[in-house]
Formats: sequence, C-alpha cells, structure tokens
Amino acid sequence: MGADRRGVAEFPVGARGTSARGIAAVIDSNSTTTLHWILRVAVAACFIGHGAFGVITKAAWLPYFAIFGIPEAWAWKLMPVVGAVDISVGVLTLIQPVRAVILYMAFWGFQTACLRPLAGQGVWELLERAGNYGVPLAFLCLLGAGRSMADWFSARPAPALTVARASAIGWILRVATAMLLIGHGGFDFVMHKEWSGYAAAAGISPATLAAHPLTPLAGWFECVLGLLVLARPTRGVLLFVFALKLGTEALRPLAGEPIWEFIERGGNYGAPLALTWIQGWQRTVVARGAL
Repeated sequence: MGADRRGVAEFPVGARGTSARGIAAVIDSNSTTTLHWILRVAVAACFIGHGAFGVITKAAWLPYFAIFGIPEAWAWKLMPVVGAVDISVGVLTLIQPVRAVILYMAFWGFQTACLRPLAGQGVWELLERAGNYGVPLAFLCLLGAGRSMADWFSARPAPALTVARASAIGWILRVATAMLLIGHGGFDFVMHKEWSGYAAAAGISPATLAAHPLTPLAGWFECVLGLLVLARPTRGVLLFVFALKLGTEALRPLAGEPIWEFIERGGNYGAPLALTWIQGWQRTVVARGAL
C-alpha cells in the first residue's frame, strides 16, 4: 500500500457501504485522467462552438445586446470580439487549463444563459443550457480552487480526487444533466418549437410525422428522463442520455445548420458521460474500502 499513499480519501459518515467510523480508501491520483479530459474537451468545445457564431455573427444574438442598451449597429461589430474571446479561452483550456479561466467560463456560461429569459425567451432556455455553466463548474471543482491569487493563474496540477470532492462534482453534473433534459423537453411541450427539419434529417417524412406526431410526448419523455437522472442516475440511464443527446444534436448539421451548433453543445454530452465515470469511480472506491 505504500506506493498508493499519494491520495487517501475518507468516506463521509453514513455513505453507502461504509460504517459510522468511515473507511479509508486508497486512490491513485492518475485515475482521474479520463474524467479530466472529458470535462476539458466538453468545456473547450462549448466555448469554441459558441465563439464561432460570434466571429461569423448571428442575428439571434441581437436581443441579448439590446438588454444592455447596445444598438444593433454596434452589436454586429461586437459579436466578433465576443466570439474571439470565447474561442481563445476554449483553445487555452485545451492547451493548458487555468483555474481563473475556468471560473470565468462558468460565470460567462451562466450569464449568457440568463440573458435568454431576460430577452423574453423563457426559463426553459436557461435550463437547457445547463451544460454551458455546469460542466465548467464541475471542471473547476476537479482542478480545485486557487490557494492564492497567483495560484488561480497557475498551471498547478489538480490534487488527488477525494470522495467528498467526487461527490460534489457528481451532484453538479447530476443537476446539470437533469436541467438540460428538462429544459429541452420544455422546448417541445411548452414552447412548441418546430422539429420537422430534424425529423427529416433522421429520415422521417412529413407525412409520417403528421400521422404520428412526436410532440408533446417527446418533450414529456425528456422531462421524465431528467427527473430520473436527478432521482436515480444509473449507468444505463446516463449512457442512454449521452447517446440520446449526441444523436439528436448530430441532426443539426444534417439538417443544414452549421457544425458549430453541434460543437457548441459539448456540455450536453460531457455532463452525462463524466457523471457515468464518477459513479464508476465511486463504486471502485467502495469496493476497495470493503476489502
């Protein structure tokens, strides 16, 4: 056991498979590499995809600038600036994550998501974009907070993962995954968004869609799935959510939308996948502690 003393975590009292005294589990800090890269790529994809729309400009952004009283003429000029910043922090995260930058990404992702209900687009838009701010927050939790102002801007490696921190990351991802599912479901049964273009991309003809309408059942299904993730996120459920989001979002470029729409939603795929990893890690810890 001497070679594994780099990361010793104490189970919280009352955790499943533990006694009231707690069980010490020996964890290899290198085992978090997979989780690190899932979150890292998901965060980078979100900002690179979002930034690309700023560079090429997007009319749908105009209402968000209007919230701050920025006229349309200036909004078009500022979009590439916003996009360049998003792409820069996304690329930087791929090259070398910096805690201060990840903190900014979590704040910026939440702030931009909040602009949507403020622009009159409904709270469902805020929920559906939980991957944009929940995944950066989970990544920051994995990296650990800066121990000083200088440390926030350093490239200090993440500390060994503890049971308590894994639980916190798991809950962040759990809530984020549930929110993005419920929010997307609300698009269907509340906002009545048009999905016929995506159905056509999946090979479903308009006549078939008219005879067997997917709405509002598809929306309610996603809401129930979100509640299931919140209540009991089993491995099978999470992998299904990952495949569902990956498959449905892939319909966007197939329907003629820019590939950036698919890339921008990296958090939607990263959240359930990272949560699956966390649960597997926790099961391993319990098994080791029970030996």
